[in-house]
Amino acid sequence: MLVITIDLVPGGFAPMRRTIATMNISNISDLAEISDYLIEANETSNPLAGTPPRTVRCVIHGHARAQSVWALLVKASEEIMKTDSIEP
Repeated sequence: MLVITIDLVPGGFAPMRRTIATMNISNISDLAEISDYLIEANETSNPLAGTPPRTVRCVIHGHARAQSVWALLVKASEEIMKTDSIEP
């Protein structure tokens, strides 16, 4: 499983650091060369953008594991952006 945490550090001032989003990426196809992944993401509300907090679950199908981790992160981010929030 990959665990991604996104922290905001206003002005680089570490005491103001806070987590604004998290993502878990889990391989659900027994580490096959071409794998499927479950994505679970959470983000806090964003007053600047006027968006509420949200939780998203989605799946990436057919990702080639021989690629860079960044390729998987891009796919996961794109899938999150087009997936509706799940209700609490």
